[in-house]
Amino acid sequence: MDTEAQFSVRSAGEKPTVALTGDWTANNLGDAPARLAQALKGRGPIGVDIRKVRRLDTAGAYALIRAGGADFDVKTVKARPESGRLLELVAAAVRVEAPPVRTPRGFHEMTVRIGKGVVNTAYEWIDTLAFLGHLLVAIARALGYLVTNPKRIRWAAIFSLAERAGLDAIPIVAVTSFFIGAVVGLLGANMLSQFGAQVFAVELIGVAVLREFNIIITAVLLAGRSASAFAAEIGSMKMNQEIDAMQVMGVDPFEALVLPRFVALLAIIPLLTFVATLAGLVGGLVVVWAALDLGPAFFLQRIVDDVGVAHFWVGMSKAPVMAAVIAGIGCRQGLEVGGDVESLGRRVTAAVVHAIFAIIMIDAAFALLFMKLNV
Repeated sequence: MDTEAQFSVRSAGEKPTVALTGDWTANNLGDAPARLAQALKGRGPIGVDIRKVRRLDTAGAYALIRAGGADFDVKTVKARPESGRLLELVAAAVRVEAPPVRTPRGFHEMTVRIGKGVVNTAYEWIDTLAFLGHLLVAIARALGYLVTNPKRIRWAAIFSLAERAGLDAIPIVAVTSFFIGAVVGLLGANMLSQFGAQVFAVELIGVAVLREFNIIITAVLLAGRSASAFAAEIGSMKMNQEIDAMQVMGVDPFEALVLPRFVALLAIIPLLTFVATLAGLVGGLVVVWAALDLGPAFFLQRIVDDVGVAHFWVGMSKAPVMAAVIAGIGCRQGLEVGGDVESLGRRVTAAVVHAIFAIIMIDAAFALLFMKLNV
């Protein structure tokens, strides 16, 4: 005959004791769990005696554990052997919810966020150094293969990536650089005309395009095209566990995925920079010819005589560094992708943002260096 679940609380002895009686089963619990939780609220550690419980199932054991709260310990319960084993089994499968953590507010929240940002930045630097070390090892190994066994280098992947990342970007790089050169020429013509020095617009275009805008425009466009593509491609492989499968088969992901992209971008960015230089000069030439009536022969002669080739080599010297940074950031962010699409989106965005930020910082560092060298 079923009996309703009941309990009584006794305060005699060192600590309160709750004694359960009746049938603590799913059909007979009623409101006993809620009343028990209310009765035990704020009492701290308690003793529990369930030896007089006639029947106990998992629902009753779960109700007792939840009512006992975070301080409840099934090992201190006085119970028959079969009831004790059931309690231990349910307790191992149930995690009692901890009280909600109070969210910091105001100044406390700001300090917490700053601290987390500093820690995350430190971890990012450590991960970046680890990535750089692994990449240097892969490059050294590839150089060894170049001497001993050139067939081990993935030439097909390098040429394919060079075509996609470099040759396919020539139109957009040329068009963008053309309009940048035209804008610089238009600004120079308008401003210098006020001082009767409009002829110096040629020098302005030459220095701006040869020294800065050719590599900056090329690098920013590659950051948008190639860094995001590298992060998305490697990140998709990471999500699908293809990189894990490569490691199981003994293939180094850096040799198979990172190094070909690194070499391809390193080889193709000088060509793109040269194309950007020509397009920028043509854009400036068109504007100067149309606005100031200075012909192409005059324009080119002043570029050769007054600007010189030194500015061209200054711009070209930045190209390998920009290529290494763009390829490294794109591949590293791809390798950091987790197992969900949200992580892939965050890492692709981070690849573009970090690459553009690094480009601006590196260009500023080069400007300071060449200023000190008086180049």
